[in-house]
Amino acid sequence: MNYSVAVVDDQLLFANVLEKLINTFDNFHVLYHVKSGDEFVEKLKETKNIPDIALVDINMPGMNGIDTMKWLRIHHPAVKVLALTMDDDEETIVTMLKSGAKSYLFKDINPTILHDSLKEVVEKGFYYPDKITNILLSSLHKGGAPQIVLKDREIEFLKQICTEKTYKEIASEMFLSPKTIDGYREALFEKLNKKSPWA
Repeated sequence: MNYSVAVVDDQLLFANVLEKLINTFDNFHVLYHVKSGDEFVEKLKETKNIPDIALVDINMPGMNGIDTMKWLRIHHPAVKVLALTMDDDEETIVTMLKSGAKSYLFKDINPTILHDSLKEVVEKGFYYPDKITNILLSSLHKGGAPQIVLKDREIEFLKQICTEKTYKEIASEMFLSPKTIDGYREALFEKLNKKSPWA
């Protein structure tokens, strides 16, 4: 299957290079490039060519990446958004993921990582590099709390609940029973001392 990609970035040179790179990836092609969130919204309103994936910068004139993500979640929830930015602010990262982004990548990544992230997002629904996972975990237990040790499957579950999947869908994705998923949820939230991942 061939997946279409929209590039939303005000840096023209970077966007052009990115478009050429993505067009070399198997099963991916760039549908169009727009320079801002506002332009992307207008494009989506006037065309039937809705991309499968949107690579969205955070800091853009007018409608920034976070506002663009929130608009897409309401009007085009099927579009999978990957943040691609130089913004490494922890609050921005967490806010973008809370708003529905399926991945958060930095512009200095290796092209192979970009390719892997695109594949993971269409196949699994999300892709969180280790750095982003660590930032996410750190944001969940700030304030001098003791170090929390999570098992690999608990980390996998944590990543899954950051998507829009239901617990039933997560159970199927992880090849576990809904009852086992309930156990992971209770154990994880107890470790984090929270009623939900974003409480």
